[in-house]
Amino acid sequence: MDQHQMFLLLQMVGENYANPKTCFFHVLFKAGALAFYILSALFVNNFVIIFVITVLLAALDFWVVKNVSGRILVGLRWWNEIDDEGNSVWKFECLDGESLARMNKKDSWLFWWTLYLTAAAWIVLGIFSLIRLHADYLLVVGVCLSLSIANIVGFTKCNKDAKKNVADWTRTTLLSSGVRSTIQSAFGV
Repeated sequence: MDQHQMFLLLQMVGENYANPKTCFFHVLFKAGALAFYILSALFVNNFVIIFVITVLLAALDFWVVKNVSGRILVGLRWWNEIDDEGNSVWKFECLDGESLARMNKKDSWLFWWTLYLTAAAWIVLGIFSLIRLHADYLLVVGVCLSLSIANIVGFTKCNKDAKKNVADWTRTTLLSSGVRSTIQSAFGV
């Protein structure tokens, strides 16, 4: 694909997206991992190559979603830390309520649907590996599914935290505007 064709593809995809390049790469790594796994299982007879490249693509997808597309498309970021006592602590970062309310709906829709559909596709591929009694391929699917589920759990928890922040912002904004209008009407300002 030459540069002009790539531009036309991005232009076509980006007609109603606020961040078409981010959307493109958000989908690219997911599709790349799935497509490589499916096609290589049909045409390549080397499990090590299939495992390494598929897991590498899934890891790239995990990183891009967690650190780039999640932040740009839905305004969310998450990470997990271990505190001094050895406990796992989830950390969430999100835009302020006003910025979250202005996020592009189409970008958000693409982000959430591809996040869940990718995990569903890995589950289906895992079922096929079980049916075909290919435990080694089930290992590949398990690693890729684990990465997908980690992002789903992280972003779902982060989204709940963000919705709480939006509700707090809305309540504060409405309360302050209500107080302001009451004061203005009381003093005839």
